[in-house]
Amino acid sequence: MYSKVKTCVLQGLNGFVVEVETDISKGLPVFNIVGLPDISIKESKERVRTSIKNSGYEFPLNRITINLAPANIKKEGSQIDLAIAVGILSAMGIVVECNFSNIAFIGELALDGKVNKIEGALPMVISLREKGIKSIVVPYENKDECGIIDDINIIPVKNLNQLISFLKGNRKIKSYRRDISKLLKIEEKSEEDFADIKGQEGLKRALEVAASGFHNIIIIGSPGSGKTMSARRLPTILPDLTFEESIETTKIYSVAGLLNKNSLINKRPFRSPHHTASSSSLIGGGRIPKPGEVSLAHNGVLFLDELPEFKKNVLEALRQPIEDGNVTISRVNATLNYPSKFMLVASMNPCPCGYLGDPHHECTCTINSIDKYLGKISQPLLDRIDIHIEVMPVEYNDLSRNTKTESSQDIKKRVNKAREIQLKRYFNEDIFSNGQLTAKGVKNYCKLDNKAEKIMKQAFKKFKFSARSYNKILKVGRTIADLDGEEIIREKHILEAIQYRSLDKKYWG
Repeated sequence: MYSKVKTCVLQGLNGFVVEVETDISKGLPVFNIVGLPDISIKESKERVRTSIKNSGYEFPLNRITINLAPANIKKEGSQIDLAIAVGILSAMGIVVECNFSNIAFIGELALDGKVNKIEGALPMVISLREKGIKSIVVPYENKDECGIIDDINIIPVKNLNQLISFLKGNRKIKSYRRDISKLLKIEEKSEEDFADIKGQEGLKRALEVAASGFHNIIIIGSPGSGKTMSARRLPTILPDLTFEESIETTKIYSVAGLLNKNSLINKRPFRSPHHTASSSSLIGGGRIPKPGEVSLAHNGVLFLDELPEFKKNVLEALRQPIEDGNVTISRVNATLNYPSKFMLVASMNPCPCGYLGDPHHECTCTINSIDKYLGKISQPLLDRIDIHIEVMPVEYNDLSRNTKTESSQDIKKRVNKAREIQLKRYFNEDIFSNGQLTAKGVKNYCKLDNKAEKIMKQAFKKFKFSARSYNKILKVGRTIADLDGEEIIREKHILEAIQYRSLDKKYWG
């Protein structure tokens, strides 16, 4: 007897339809799986055999051949278990009434017949829908993440017996669907607020500009000046995720196995790896490459506290993901591509002791130690950071003052308003913010008035800006103009943008 059912395998975030062909013929009892299966799929033979037996069915003592087509794609993951079991049961004649042409099966089997949760269910469902599949059987524990996709029937099952009853027509399982509008409105209350920050108005303004245009920012200042405190409050003013951004981010977390109970990422990620992190953990890696911190921060923030404490090779590895918005990880087993459009927020001291330029403390560092410390941050990496801001220690009067400062909610209203302007402007582009503008986009959308043009020309000669720095200044100026509701970048906008690019000349010459 012969049968054919469909399932899916992932390569990065891209899913490929796999046809599981099963043939049961007379001969010595042998169970073979061909078609480039990996170890986890070869091990599925024992899981499927025991699962079928413990579900009350006799496993055939014949020659069983499973072919995973197409044979030129490497098959990885235990999600193929369910399709193999259904294929065998269909070839045995137990499930014959079902039309398998528009239905796919993904799920891992336990020895007692339970269908276990899998990683990467959401990108599999999206890929199968794009390939024309109408219905997908998924593990019950994956139903929430899969139920956010329209135009497809999600059939959650708890065990193999439940699935067999459904395929025979003896049991109805209602297609599962979640209300996306409600999920996007769910807000997690944060105890952190910009109102907690005393003084540092310049830093708060710089973070508002960075959040509005999704610009990279580096904060330099002595210990205790509020760098880390301010950066950790940045998520409270970030613009709301669009549905498209939410789906993109959720797919990455699904592949990484990091989805929470809501199963839809409705808040921009904030990732803060320790400075001992390796390049593999930051960029991604492993035998089968998994997303790293730069991809887990996609559409959100990657915060690197104490930037010079990171290994230099780790920092240099950030250059390509920052520039391209994606990262390609090559290993012997696979070459995978993950998105990495993140907002880099970095903080650092001006010297090893932290007190260079501090009005209240004396710096104890030598010139050589300062040069070595700052030398860990290369000019090409600095060039890729849009906003450079220096913060001074908070004065006593600012700390003791009881006057109420702006809350995160007030700042977020302005940020959301500026982001709405950008979304309308780039409606036909493949970007969401000013920070993602290409060189061509800068030319089309960053128009200066005559006074701003004159100032930009003078600053370019005086500070010897690179071409990349020039584009960064125009993008930041575009964001400041959006915060003011202006179509044209004016004199005050470009002056503020230039101010955010002059700091590297002070410390790095």
